[in-house]
Amino acid sequence: MRASANVELDAGSKTFASGLLPDLIAALRRSRKGDLVAVISGDPRIGPELEAWCRFTRNSLVDTAVEDGRTRWVLRYGEAPENVGEDRPVGSRLWLYTNFDCNLSCDYCCVRSSPKAPRRALGIERVRRIAIEAAELGVREIFVTGGEPFMLPDIGDILAACAAAAPTTVLTNGMLFAGRRLETLRSLPRERVTLQISLDSPTPERHESHRGKGTWARTWKGIERARAEGFRVRLAATVSTDAEAEEFRSFLDAHHVSEENRVIRRIALRGAATRGVAVARADLVPEVTITAEGVFWHPVGAEDNDLLVSGEIFPLAESFAAVRHAFYRESEHQRRLATIFNCA
Repeated sequence: MRASANVELDAGSKTFASGLLPDLIAALRRSRKGDLVAVISGDPRIGPELEAWCRFTRNSLVDTAVEDGRTRWVLRYGEAPENVGEDRPVGSRLWLYTNFDCNLSCDYCCVRSSPKAPRRALGIERVRRIAIEAAELGVREIFVTGGEPFMLPDIGDILAACAAAAPTTVLTNGMLFAGRRLETLRSLPRERVTLQISLDSPTPERHESHRGKGTWARTWKGIERARAEGFRVRLAATVSTDAEAEEFRSFLDAHHVSEENRVIRRIALRGAATRGVAVARADLVPEVTITAEGVFWHPVGAEDNDLLVSGEIFPLAESFAAVRHAFYRESEHQRRLATIFNCA
Protein backbone atom coordinates (compact mmCIF):
# COMPACT_ATOMS: atom_id res chain seq x y z
CA MET A 1 0.00 0.00 0.00
CA ARG A 2 1.34 3.45 -0.97
CA ALA A 3 2.78 5.52 1.88
CA SER A 4 1.08 8.92 2.18
CA ALA A 5 3.30 11.98 1.84
CA ASN A 6 2.79 15.62 2.76
CA VAL A 7 4.63 16.80 -0.36
CA GLU A 8 4.91 15.09 -3.76
CA LEU A 9 7.93 16.20 -5.81
CA ASP A 10 8.09 15.05 -9.43
CA ALA A 11 11.76 15.20 -10.38
CA GLY A 12 11.08 14.88 -14.10
CA SER A 13 14.47 14.39 -15.78
CA LYS A 14 16.41 16.19 -13.05
CA THR A 15 19.18 14.58 -11.03
CA PHE A 16 21.33 15.92 -8.20
CA ALA A 17 23.75 17.12 -10.88
CA SER A 18 21.08 18.92 -12.90
CA GLY A 19 18.80 20.85 -10.56
CA LEU A 20 17.03 18.34 -8.28
CA LEU A 21 18.77 19.55 -5.12
CA PRO A 22 17.28 23.11 -5.14
CA ASP A 23 13.82 21.63 -5.73
CA LEU A 24 14.30 19.20 -2.84
CA ILE A 25 15.47 21.96 -0.49
CA ALA A 26 12.47 24.10 -1.51
CA ALA A 27 10.14 21.17 -0.73
CA LEU A 28 11.65 20.79 2.74
CA ARG A 29 11.28 24.51 3.39
CA ARG A 30 7.54 24.11 2.79
CA SER A 31 7.46 21.23 5.29
CA ARG A 32 7.51 20.79 9.05
CA LYS A 33 9.80 18.44 10.97
CA GLY A 34 8.36 14.95 10.78
CA ASP A 35 6.58 15.54 7.43
CA LEU A 36 7.05 13.05 4.59
CA VAL A 37 8.30 14.16 1.18
CA ALA A 38 7.95 11.90 -1.86
CA VAL A 39 10.40 12.21 -4.78
CA ILE A 40 9.28 10.58 -8.03
CA SER A 41 11.55 9.91 -10.99
CA GLY A 42 12.04 7.56 -13.89
CA ASP A 43 15.80 7.57 -13.26
CA PRO A 44 16.69 4.90 -10.64
CA ARG A 45 20.20 6.39 -10.29
CA ILE A 46 18.70 9.06 -8.06
CA GLY A 47 18.21 6.44 -5.33
CA PRO A 48 21.80 6.11 -4.03
CA GLU A 49 22.31 9.89 -4.29
CA LEU A 50 19.10 10.55 -2.36
CA GLU A 51 20.05 8.04 0.34
CA ALA A 52 23.50 9.62 0.75
CA TRP A 53 21.98 13.10 0.87
CA CYS A 54 19.50 11.97 3.56
CA ARG A 55 22.34 10.64 5.69
CA PHE A 56 24.34 13.85 5.48
CA THR A 57 21.32 16.05 6.22
CA ARG A 58 19.97 13.90 9.09
CA ASN A 59 16.78 13.05 7.24
CA SER A 60 15.64 9.45 6.74
CA LEU A 61 14.63 7.50 3.64
CA VAL A 62 11.64 5.47 4.85
CA ASP A 63 10.05 3.92 1.75
CA THR A 64 10.84 3.04 -1.86
CA ALA A 65 8.33 1.73 -4.38
CA VAL A 66 8.17 1.31 -8.17
CA GLU A 67 4.95 2.48 -9.82
CA ASP A 68 4.35 2.28 -13.57
CA GLY A 69 8.06 2.18 -14.34
CA ARG A 70 8.90 5.15 -12.11
CA THR A 71 10.40 5.04 -8.61
CA ARG A 72 8.86 6.84 -5.66
CA TRP A 73 11.17 7.53 -2.71
CA VAL A 74 9.66 8.80 0.56
CA LEU A 75 11.87 10.60 3.06
CA ARG A 76 11.08 11.94 6.51
CA TYR A 77 12.17 15.50 7.17
CA GLY A 78 14.10 15.76 10.41
CA GLU A 79 15.75 13.60 13.06
CA ALA A 80 14.48 10.21 14.15
CA PRO A 81 11.45 10.21 16.48
CA GLU A 82 12.29 9.68 20.13
CA ASN A 83 11.96 6.28 21.82
CA VAL A 84 11.46 4.28 18.62
CA GLY A 85 14.01 1.68 19.70
CA GLU A 86 15.00 0.55 23.16
CA ASP A 87 18.62 0.62 24.23
CA ARG A 88 19.46 -3.04 24.88
CA PRO A 89 22.34 -5.30 23.81
CA VAL A 90 22.01 -6.53 20.22
CA GLY A 91 21.15 -10.21 20.37
CA SER A 92 19.60 -10.21 23.83
CA ARG A 93 16.16 -10.39 22.22
CA LEU A 94 15.22 -12.74 19.39
CA TRP A 95 12.05 -12.39 17.34
CA LEU A 96 10.54 -15.24 15.31
CA TYR A 97 7.84 -14.71 12.71
CA THR A 98 6.37 -18.20 12.72
CA ASN A 99 3.86 -17.35 9.99
CA PHE A 100 2.21 -14.45 8.17
CA ASP A 101 -1.38 -15.64 7.79
CA CYS A 102 -3.90 -14.29 10.29
CA ASN A 103 -7.58 -14.48 11.15
CA LEU A 104 -7.73 -10.65 11.02
CA SER A 105 -6.83 -7.96 8.47
CA CYS A 106 -5.70 -5.06 10.68
CA ASP A 107 -5.36 -1.90 8.62
CA TYR A 108 -2.00 -0.95 10.15
CA CYS A 109 -0.31 -4.37 10.19
CA CYS A 110 3.41 -3.76 9.67
CA VAL A 111 3.83 -7.03 7.72
CA ARG A 112 0.49 -7.08 5.84
CA SER A 113 -0.88 -10.18 7.55
CA SER A 114 -4.43 -11.28 6.72
CA PRO A 115 -6.50 -14.42 6.06
CA LYS A 116 -5.35 -14.20 2.43
CA ALA A 117 -1.63 -13.76 3.17
CA PRO A 118 0.59 -16.76 2.30
CA ARG A 119 1.57 -18.64 5.46
CA ARG A 120 5.36 -18.49 4.83
CA ALA A 121 5.84 -20.67 7.90
CA LEU A 122 9.18 -20.82 9.65
CA GLY A 123 8.46 -24.45 10.60
CA ILE A 124 9.09 -26.53 13.69
CA GLU A 125 12.41 -28.01 12.55
CA ARG A 126 13.97 -24.61 11.95
CA VAL A 127 12.50 -23.29 15.19
CA ARG A 128 14.02 -26.19 17.16
CA ARG A 129 17.45 -25.51 15.69
CA ILE A 130 17.08 -21.76 16.29
CA ALA A 131 16.10 -22.39 19.92
CA ILE A 132 19.10 -24.65 20.58
CA GLU A 133 21.57 -22.22 19.02
CA ALA A 134 19.89 -19.21 20.67
CA ALA A 135 20.41 -20.77 24.10
CA GLU A 136 24.10 -21.26 23.31
CA LEU A 137 24.35 -17.58 22.28
CA GLY A 138 22.86 -16.35 25.54
CA VAL A 139 19.56 -15.02 24.19
CA ARG A 140 17.57 -13.69 27.16
CA GLU A 141 14.10 -13.42 25.61
CA ILE A 142 12.31 -14.93 22.62
CA PHE A 143 9.29 -13.28 21.05
CA VAL A 144 7.02 -15.35 18.77
CA THR A 145 4.77 -13.42 16.41
CA GLY A 146 3.06 -13.54 13.03
CA GLY A 147 0.50 -13.39 11.50
CA GLU A 148 -1.44 -15.06 14.23
CA PRO A 149 0.76 -17.80 15.72
CA PHE A 150 -2.23 -19.78 17.00
CA MET A 151 -3.27 -20.39 13.38
CA LEU A 152 -0.48 -22.99 13.27
CA PRO A 153 -1.34 -26.59 14.20
CA ASP A 154 2.14 -27.07 15.70
CA ILE A 155 2.29 -23.82 17.69
CA GLY A 156 2.39 -25.82 20.93
CA ASP A 157 5.58 -27.58 19.88
CA ILE A 158 7.05 -24.30 18.62
CA LEU A 159 6.40 -22.47 21.89
CA ALA A 160 7.64 -25.39 23.97
CA ALA A 161 10.92 -25.44 22.01
CA CYS A 162 11.37 -21.69 22.46
CA ALA A 163 10.47 -21.75 26.15
CA ALA A 164 13.09 -24.43 26.77
CA ALA A 165 15.72 -22.01 25.45
CA ALA A 166 14.58 -18.73 27.05
CA PRO A 167 11.51 -17.04 28.56
CA THR A 168 9.11 -16.67 25.65
CA THR A 169 6.39 -14.17 24.80
CA VAL A 170 3.85 -14.97 22.10
CA LEU A 171 2.05 -12.05 20.44
CA THR A 172 -1.58 -12.91 19.69
CA ASN A 173 -4.99 -11.34 19.19
CA GLY A 174 -6.33 -13.75 21.81
CA MET A 175 -9.37 -14.73 19.75
CA LEU A 176 -8.63 -18.41 19.08
CA PHE A 177 -8.51 -19.94 22.56
CA ALA A 178 -11.12 -22.65 22.06
CA GLY A 179 -11.18 -26.34 21.14
CA ARG A 180 -7.82 -27.85 20.28
CA ARG A 181 -6.16 -24.43 20.51
CA LEU A 182 -7.30 -24.13 24.11
CA GLU A 183 -5.81 -27.56 24.78
CA THR A 184 -2.58 -26.35 23.19
CA LEU A 185 -2.62 -23.30 25.44
CA ARG A 186 -3.13 -25.47 28.52
CA SER A 187 -0.12 -27.60 27.60
CA LEU A 188 2.33 -24.69 27.77
CA PRO A 189 4.62 -23.98 30.76
CA ARG A 190 3.08 -21.00 32.56
CA GLU A 191 6.37 -20.03 34.20
CA ARG A 192 8.11 -19.68 30.81
CA VAL A 193 5.41 -18.37 28.45
CA THR A 194 3.78 -14.92 28.48
CA LEU A 195 0.82 -14.00 26.27
CA GLN A 196 0.96 -10.49 24.81
CA ILE A 197 -2.59 -9.80 23.63
CA SER A 198 -3.49 -6.86 21.41
CA LEU A 199 -6.25 -4.56 22.64
CA ASP A 200 -6.18 -1.12 21.05
CA SER A 201 -8.72 0.84 23.09
CA PRO A 202 -10.78 0.73 26.28
CA THR A 203 -14.04 0.37 24.32
CA PRO A 204 -14.86 -1.41 21.04
CA GLU A 205 -15.21 1.48 18.59
CA ARG A 206 -11.57 2.36 17.90
CA HIS A 207 -10.27 -1.20 18.28
CA GLU A 208 -12.85 -2.48 15.81
CA SER A 209 -12.21 0.35 13.33
CA HIS A 210 -8.76 -1.21 12.82
CA ARG A 211 -9.51 -4.89 13.42
CA GLY A 212 -13.11 -5.56 12.45
CA LYS A 213 -16.59 -5.71 14.00
CA GLY A 214 -16.98 -7.89 17.06
CA THR A 215 -13.25 -8.28 17.69
CA TRP A 216 -13.07 -6.28 20.95
CA ALA A 217 -15.41 -8.57 22.91
CA ARG A 218 -13.74 -11.71 21.57
CA THR A 219 -10.31 -10.35 22.47
CA TRP A 220 -11.42 -9.45 26.00
CA LYS A 221 -12.85 -12.95 26.40
CA GLY A 222 -9.45 -14.33 25.30
CA ILE A 223 -7.68 -12.15 27.87
CA GLU A 224 -9.95 -13.45 30.63
CA ARG A 225 -9.51 -17.04 29.45
CA ALA A 226 -5.72 -16.77 29.42
CA ARG A 227 -5.66 -15.27 32.90
CA ALA A 228 -8.02 -17.99 34.18
CA GLU A 229 -5.61 -20.60 32.82
CA GLY A 230 -2.83 -19.09 34.94
CA PHE A 231 -0.81 -17.27 32.29
CA ARG A 232 0.88 -13.94 32.65
CA VAL A 233 -0.93 -11.64 30.21
CA ARG A 234 0.58 -8.45 28.81
CA LEU A 235 -1.83 -6.03 27.12
CA ALA A 236 -0.57 -4.21 24.02
CA ALA A 237 -2.25 -1.23 22.38
CA THR A 238 -1.32 0.28 19.04
CA VAL A 239 -2.38 3.93 19.05
CA SER A 240 -2.37 6.95 16.75
CA THR A 241 -2.05 9.83 19.22
CA ASP A 242 -0.78 10.76 22.66
CA ALA A 243 -4.39 11.24 23.76
CA GLU A 244 -5.23 7.65 22.79
CA ALA A 245 -2.17 6.43 24.68
CA GLU A 246 -3.17 8.34 27.82
CA GLU A 247 -6.73 7.03 27.59
CA PHE A 248 -5.44 3.47 27.43
CA ARG A 249 -3.12 4.05 30.39
CA SER A 250 -6.09 5.18 32.46
CA PHE A 251 -7.99 2.06 31.41
CA LEU A 252 -5.07 -0.15 32.45
CA ASP A 253 -4.77 1.69 35.76
CA ALA A 254 -8.45 1.08 36.43
CA HIS A 255 -7.97 -2.63 35.75
CA HIS A 256 -4.84 -2.77 37.94
CA VAL A 257 -2.55 -3.79 35.07
CA SER A 258 1.05 -3.25 36.19
CA GLU A 259 3.62 -1.34 34.15
CA GLU A 260 5.52 -4.51 33.21
CA ASN A 261 2.33 -5.97 31.74
CA ARG A 262 1.47 -3.13 29.39
CA VAL A 263 2.82 -2.08 25.99
CA ILE A 264 1.65 1.11 24.28
CA ARG A 265 3.15 1.81 20.87
CA ARG A 266 2.46 4.10 17.93
CA ILE A 267 1.40 2.90 14.50
CA ALA A 268 4.50 2.53 12.32
CA LEU A 269 4.35 3.60 8.68
CA ARG A 270 5.17 0.13 7.42
CA GLY A 271 3.25 -2.68 5.76
CA ALA A 272 -0.47 -1.97 5.41
CA ALA A 273 -0.36 1.35 7.26
CA THR A 274 -0.86 4.52 5.22
CA ARG A 275 -0.25 6.83 8.18
CA GLY A 276 1.88 6.58 11.30
CA VAL A 277 5.40 7.14 12.57
CA ALA A 278 7.81 6.85 9.65
CA VAL A 279 10.76 4.73 10.75
CA ALA A 280 13.93 3.97 8.83
CA ARG A 281 16.68 1.50 9.64
CA ALA A 282 18.81 4.20 11.24
CA ASP A 283 15.98 4.97 13.68
CA LEU A 284 15.78 1.45 15.08
CA VAL A 285 18.09 -0.26 17.55
CA PRO A 286 18.31 -3.73 15.97
CA GLU A 287 16.44 -6.67 17.46
CA VAL A 288 17.38 -9.84 15.59
CA THR A 289 14.27 -11.00 13.73
CA ILE A 290 13.95 -14.26 11.79
CA THR A 291 11.35 -15.19 9.20
CA ALA A 292 11.21 -17.95 6.59
CA GLU A 293 12.92 -15.47 4.24
CA GLY A 294 15.94 -14.73 6.43
CA VAL A 295 17.27 -12.42 9.12
CA PHE A 296 15.90 -8.89 9.54
CA TRP A 297 17.04 -5.82 11.46
CA HIS A 298 13.81 -5.33 13.44
CA PRO A 299 10.33 -6.89 13.71
CA VAL A 300 8.58 -3.71 12.58
CA GLY A 301 9.81 -4.27 9.01
CA ALA A 302 10.20 -8.03 8.79
CA GLU A 303 9.29 -8.23 5.12
CA ASP A 304 10.93 -5.01 3.91
CA ASN A 305 14.12 -5.20 1.88
CA ASP A 306 15.67 -2.18 3.61
CA LEU A 307 15.64 -4.13 6.89
CA LEU A 308 16.82 -7.48 5.48
CA VAL A 309 20.28 -8.32 6.82
CA SER A 310 20.81 -11.83 5.44
CA GLY A 311 18.89 -14.47 3.53
CA GLU A 312 20.75 -17.16 5.50
CA ILE A 313 19.57 -18.06 8.99
CA PHE A 314 22.16 -20.67 9.98
CA PRO A 315 24.44 -20.89 11.71
CA LEU A 316 22.66 -18.51 14.06
CA ALA A 317 25.93 -17.16 15.43
CA GLU A 318 26.75 -15.80 11.96
CA SER A 319 23.30 -14.22 11.67
CA PHE A 320 23.77 -12.44 14.98
CA ALA A 321 27.25 -11.36 13.92
CA ALA A 322 25.86 -9.96 10.65
CA VAL A 323 23.32 -7.82 12.53
CA ARG A 324 25.95 -6.58 14.98
CA HIS A 325 28.33 -5.78 12.13
CA ALA A 326 25.61 -3.86 10.28
CA PHE A 327 24.82 -1.93 13.47
CA TYR A 328 28.50 -1.14 13.92
CA ARG A 329 28.67 0.21 10.36
CA GLU A 330 25.61 2.39 11.00
CA SER A 331 27.16 3.71 14.24
CA GLU A 332 30.49 4.37 12.57
CA HIS A 333 28.73 6.26 9.80
CA GLN A 334 26.95 8.48 12.33
CA ARG A 335 30.25 9.20 14.12
CA ARG A 336 31.90 10.12 10.82
CA LEU A 337 29.04 12.50 10.01
CA ALA A 338 29.70 14.28 13.28
CA THR A 339 33.28 15.15 12.28
CA ILE A 340 33.32 15.24 8.48
CA PHE A 341 32.65 19.00 8.38
CA ASN A 342 35.14 19.84 11.10
CA CYS A 343 36.42 23.30 10.07
CA ALA A 344 38.97 24.02 12.81
